[in-house]
Amino acid sequence: MSEISRNGVGGTGPSGRIGIGLELDDIHMKILEVLRENGRISVAALAERVGISRANAYTRFEALRADGAIKGFTAEIDHVRAGLGITALIFVTVRQQMWKQFRAELARMPEVEYCAITTGQHDAMIQVRVADVAAVHTMVTDRLANIPAVKATETVFILDEVLKRPYVLPSDGRQARRSSRPAQETQGEVPLGKMRFVGAAEGRAALKKDD
Repeated sequence: MSEISRNGVGGTGPSGRIGIGLELDDIHMKILEVLRENGRISVAALAERVGISRANAYTRFEALRADGAIKGFTAEIDHVRAGLGITALIFVTVRQQMWKQFRAELARMPEVEYCAITTGQHDAMIQVRVADVAAVHTMVTDRLANIPAVKATETVFILDEVLKRPYVLPSDGRQARRSSRPAQETQGEVPLGKMRFVGAAEGRAALKKDD
């Protein structure tokens, strides 16, 4: 990524302390929505998309970085083309007094893309990306099973990644709620799944017209 300038927003250089304690408003959220689509968009294009001046867009972007709302930028790759066609979730039960060892061992496994501590039957969920099924088998039986902190594992292979977003925003939920509201009913139209009651006088009039 290039250095941050007034022509682009895709760098990772240091920012000033202009956004510490920043309170995100609707414009900040719109900036984050646009950056989700294209993290390398220029400041000029960002300003146009959001509907603010270029100077305002640059200042707000820098504030988001300085405040930590934007942590950095990275490339999104095609894992299959990169030779990592197998994705698996490994659910791990950890011996409760050995969490420190578990974390340390996990950090030494480059195949691990993500790990989260969870509630429920297991204590942690690990997502790994590897070249083939044999690599998953080796990781589970030869490596995880030999960590004293690991009590048990359960492996689930991912067949298809249906949906993956870079991140979600509070505004997404508001937009979804707005789009799910039923449209205003026009007079005479009956929405699907609803009944329309006709008064007796109205019904008799319609019968007379048919006669």
